[in-house]
Amino acid sequence: MLLLALVGAARLLADLDAVSIGIHGWIALTLGAVFSLAVGGGLMALVFISSRRGHDEVVHDVRPDDRA
Repeated sequence: MLLLALVGAARLLADLDAVSIGIHGWIALTLGAVFSLAVGGGLMALVFISSRRGHDEVVHDVRPDDRA
């Protein structure tokens, strides 16, 4: 799926002859894509770890009952 998206994006960029991106634009585009994928992967890892360690279970109230 990711490969298909990359191929599609590359074809779209190749078809846009009137638009030119300098080296700084390519660097920014690459860094932005890598950073976005890293943040997404990191967040998914945190969700997975949280679920495996039981942090997503129902929390029980441990405060004393005030209805006395």
